[in-house]
Amino acid sequence: MADQPRPGQGTARPGATDFRMMQLSHPPLQDRIAVVTGASSGIGAATARALAREGATVVIGYHQGHDRAQALREELPGSHHTLQLSLQDETSHATAAQWLQQHLGRVDLLVNCAGFTERIAHAQIDALEPALFNRILCANVGGTYAVTRALLPLLRASQDAAVVNVSSVSAFTGLGSNMAYCAAKAALDTLTVSMARAFGPVRFLCVSPAAVDTGFVGGRSRQELEKKAAHTPLGRVVEPGDVAQAILACATHLRTATGTRIVIDGGHSLG
Repeated sequence: MADQPRPGQGTARPGATDFRMMQLSHPPLQDRIAVVTGASSGIGAATARALAREGATVVIGYHQGHDRAQALREELPGSHHTLQLSLQDETSHATAAQWLQQHLGRVDLLVNCAGFTERIAHAQIDALEPALFNRILCANVGGTYAVTRALLPLLRASQDAAVVNVSSVSAFTGLGSNMAYCAAKAALDTLTVSMARAFGPVRFLCVSPAAVDTGFVGGRSRQELEKKAAHTPLGRVVEPGDVAQAILACATHLRTATGTRIVIDGGHSLG
């Protein structure tokens, strides 16, 4: 005899949706268009892979990593695109927006992964010259602002758009590759809140990892990351895929979240 349903397990009420069946019937990001900056390597590449697996059409934004971007596009399941985007070149932003409008018509998800830093001890203030400070600030917050500004009309053309900015725990711990990087990420967090207030219903979120095992910071080894991770509650290094999964959750599950941060640090920021 068939098992009898427990209380509350009976026939679904009229109009109810079986979300498990929805997940089986089609990927959650099917027919969605995602633009990922800095996608030729590191967190950006991991994010492009995660979004493509869930059915999104991914536009792989890159600056100098043309060959890596092309190789990634060929690796991904489905049909995807590559697009050159320089954080400091407004002409490239306008060109990208025009191409996206002409070929895709809208943007459902913008993931701002691109950035730049150098490893300079905070006490070595003479090594962090004003020109480098400004370059780091421009790359990590100014460029994100400029790209988002250029693509905002395309985001507004979507019925359910989101912008996810890859920030850092450096924004609120004051610990990072250099002081300019900490300042830039703090500014990015505030920019995210301001944009969330100004441009709803487009959602704006930050994903804030601790040090991630990529080549983003020159001279930082896996061994160093493991040593630091050993002193955190979870005791593990943050991987690019961990950050990508958080970004994916922002797009697929956190539908009423905006103007806030998702911390991915294994407990690093708990002290």
